[in-house]
Amino acid sequence: MAACWEIRGCDDEMQGRCPHNIPGEPCPADCHFAACTRPSHVVCDDLDLLLNPDRDYDFANKEICRFCEFFLKNGPNVADRPEGYVRKGNPNRFIL
Repeated sequence: MAACWEIRGCDDEMQGRCPHNIPGEPCPADCHFAACTRPSHVVCDDLDLLLNPDRDYDFANKEICRFCEFFLKNGPNVADRPEGYVRKGNPNRFIL
């Protein structure tokens, strides 16, 4: 399985000068380089899948992956985190 959610949409040089490149935060969905054109990318409309507490959303380097069916069905689980893993970025996944 390809872990496409681990790859940012731009190269190292662009990341070095990108105002969106905040350590621990994913690329925002409205960034042109974060757009996904993979055939596996399908925007999810199933709330149970979108709000799955077992999915480890920290491993998605792009915000757009966090509502992609492929990531939501195939991405890593929280239970699979390595021992001693420290959560990065904003601990609040959703603002409701």
